[in-house]
This record gives sequence, structure tokens and C-alpha cells, in this order.
Amino acid sequence: MRIKFKAKNILVWLMILCSFMANFCLLAAADDFDGDYYSKFQGQNISINVFNWGVYISDGEDDSFETVKEFEELTGIKVNYSTYATNEELYSKLKGGGADYDVIIPSDYMVGRFIEEDMIEKLDFNNIPNIKHTMEDFKHLEYDPSGEYSVPYMWGTVVIIYNTKYVTEPVDSWEILWDEQYSGKIIMFQNSRDSMGIALKKLGYSLNTTNVAELEEAADELIKQKPLVQGYHMDEIFNKLGSNEAYLAPYYAGDAMTMIADNPDLAAAYPKEGTNRFVDAICIPKGSKNKEAAEMFINFLCEPEVSAANAEYTEYCTPNSEAYELLDDEIKNNPITYPNEEILNNTEVFISLPQNINKKIDELWTQILGSRGDSPVLIVAFIVGFVVLIVALIAVMVLRSKKKNIKY
Repeated sequence: MRIKFKAKNILVWLMILCSFMANFCLLAAADDFDGDYYSKFQGQNISINVFNWGVYISDGEDDSFETVKEFEELTGIKVNYSTYATNEELYSKLKGGGADYDVIIPSDYMVGRFIEEDMIEKLDFNNIPNIKHTMEDFKHLEYDPSGEYSVPYMWGTVVIIYNTKYVTEPVDSWEILWDEQYSGKIIMFQNSRDSMGIALKKLGYSLNTTNVAELEEAADELIKQKPLVQGYHMDEIFNKLGSNEAYLAPYYAGDAMTMIADNPDLAAAYPKEGTNRFVDAICIPKGSKNKEAAEMFINFLCEPEVSAANAEYTEYCTPNSEAYELLDDEIKNNPITYPNEEILNNTEVFISLPQNINKKIDELWTQILGSRGDSPVLIVAFIVGFVVLIVALIAVMVLRSKKKNIKY
């Protein structure tokens, strides 16, 4: 778990010491990486462009393992690393043709969409020997049934994060994100698939419905909710919840644990209606100029020690069997990041939808963001204001009539 607060007692110093020792062991383990394999591009002035989610790799903060730096020193390959906030942003960058990336890490349904639209390369697994560490549950999934285009990076779930100081009733349903007593203190996802998915689950529908009527009903729910929503955000959720500016938000379980570490008043819960379970996978975009070097970076991310370091730092779940064994029991037994079978059985994975349905969702999302909502509070306020205006107009007309009738 990442430590983001200043040490104030001996316990914290012990935790820091343990973290330092763990990372020292990881650095020592780096000497065991296959030197012949990783030295292939030494001295060739090769670079790769990596495009990943924000806060989704161990980057040296708090004395953690510095993944990119270690790879660069080991291989001589320069990594130009940048981040994005949503799958849709990633898709837009690649579809526009102006982006030049060698490694990307989209979510399951977007991997499927990239495959359908011929936007990613088939991988040469002779260059990715660490694929052998992938757990059986993460092989040949629906988004990549042949297993030729992607390597699983992390997996997780979506939870409801809430502030226990201000939200005191049980949190066990998506309904709470429509509760008017929290008006102005609710944050929602800034992307269409996640927000629409929540509304669909609230209504009892599948995350992957292709029924237009159900999608429109979910959009109506989000329009009704909109007046209660403080904003639609992604990484900004960290600050909004951490500073008590907002009280409720759906977000990813790994990030929930980071936020709880920063603000002990926060907690996380799974909704009874079910939620999304996702897999983020590593891919290579079509036209990569350094495909083999990109595959070497993918292989490095699949080194058990590296995968474990990334999982520990991000607090997401690793699909790497050897990496999982390296994790502390405290992490593996955490009921939020590694939920029990009952919760997992009540989850659903996003899949790639038909093009016409994606277009419909985009249209509905535009309507949602452009709407003013129809909150009962706003309706009442509008009616009261309208009545007051009519009364005022009548009063003015009466006064004018009386002035006309005054005799001088």
C-alpha cells in the first residue's frame, strides 16, 4: 500500500522501513532478469512511446519500484511515457491518426473494439516469454478470444466510495447516487460506458445490453440524476473525495484503497445490483515503429517481480500467477480489491458492442451532458418562480389601472 502521509510515530517508520526493504529486494531481483534477452537493443538508440492510464504504474514515488527507469537501464530503450483518462480518449487519439504509440493499455471492451476495427497488431509471443505467468482465468477472454492481440495487465471492479462522516446510512445500492439529500456532493464517471453501465445496473439490465429502449431508459435516469451531480470526473475524483468536497462517487476499487489511505473517513462498498469487473490489457497499435522493442516492454511488465510491484503500488489486482504469490497476505485478503466469490459472481465484464449501439450510446451521452435534468426540486422552484412572476404582473396591471382611474 502506498504511504502518502508524513511519519508521525514509530509504527509509520517501521512501515517505511519494510517498504524500503521490499523494494530493495525487487531491485536485487532485477539482476536475475534474462540479460541476453534484455540486451538485444542496447546501444541502438531505440525509443518507444507508451500511453497508459494515470497513476497506473509503479513510478518511484514513496520509494516504490521505478518501472520505466528500471526497464530503460536494463535494455537501453528510451521510454516516452504519457497518460490518458478514459478509454474513449485513447480511442479518439488512435482513430484520429495523429498519435504515434507503441504500447497502450485499454480496457477489455475497447480491446475488442480495436480488434474489430483493425487498430492493433497481433503479438509475437516468442518475444513475450513471460506470458506463461498469466492465470488461466485471464486467457482467451471474450474481448480477445484468440488471445493473439493482448496481454492482461491488471483487473479490478467498480465500487461506491463514500464519506462516512456525511453518509451514515448503509451503502449497498446504486440508488444512493440518486439520493437528493446529497445533491451537489455526488461525482459521476466522465465516460459514457461506465456511467451508462451504472444506470443500467440500477434498472436491473445488463451492462452490455443492445436494447435501445433500455439504453434510453438508462439515459433518462442519468438525466434525472444530473441536477444532483457536482461534476463528471476521472482522476479529479481523488481530490474531490480526499478534500471532502464530494461525499459519493463510483470508482475503481484499486483507486478506492489509495483514497482511503489518504482520507480514513472514506469507505467503499459493493452495490447489491451488481457491478463491473474489468480487465485492462497491454496492446500494440497498428503501425508501431518499434514492435519488437514494445514486446520487450510488455514482457518486462510481466516479470513477476515487476507485476507485483505495479500491483502493490496501484492497488489493482494482478492476473500474473507468480506475481500474486509475491504479494503480502494483507493485500490478497483485502475484501475490496480482491472481493469474495459471491461478489465476483454478481459482476459483469464489458464487451465490445455493435457499431450502431456504440453510436447510440455516444448520442445519448451527448444528450445527458447537454441536458438540464428534471429534478423535482428544480421543477418546484420553476413553478413557484412562474407563479410569483404571474402574481407580480397582475399586481403591476392593477396598480396601473388604479392610476388611470385617479381624478386630479
